[in-house]
Amino acid sequence: MTTLAVIASQFGRLIYIASLRDLSSGRYEHAGLSALYREEAVQQALAKCHEEVFERILETPLAIQERDLRICFENMPGGLVSAVEHWSGLEAYRILLPEQSPEYLKELFCSNLRALLEILQAECSTAHSSG
Repeated sequence: MTTLAVIASQFGRLIYIASLRDLSSGRYEHAGLSALYREEAVQQALAKCHEEVFERILETPLAIQERDLRICFENMPGGLVSAVEHWSGLEAYRILLPEQSPEYLKELFCSNLRALLEILQAECSTAHSSG
């Protein structure tokens, strides 16, 4: 999938792939790929890609994950502060979990995200109060 290469962050790639999945059915939908390949091949390829990006993030040191998440949030329409607030309050990151990943990896990912969001939230508060 060449479209992933243009996304600046690993978290951005994960968000994009997760957005292709219908939350009620768990099926991935990508019109361009579906026009070229069999439905089952598209499902398998996108599920595998989702798991690989997810695992790549987990294999990355937390300091790099923080930098990557910051880049991702800064590129969102509402910016860093808005994204941190919404993701913390709604636990929006839960929709990023690949269905087939083991539970312990899902728990690790959520734990890491909560910690990263706390760090970013503290920085946003400090910047806001000193700014």
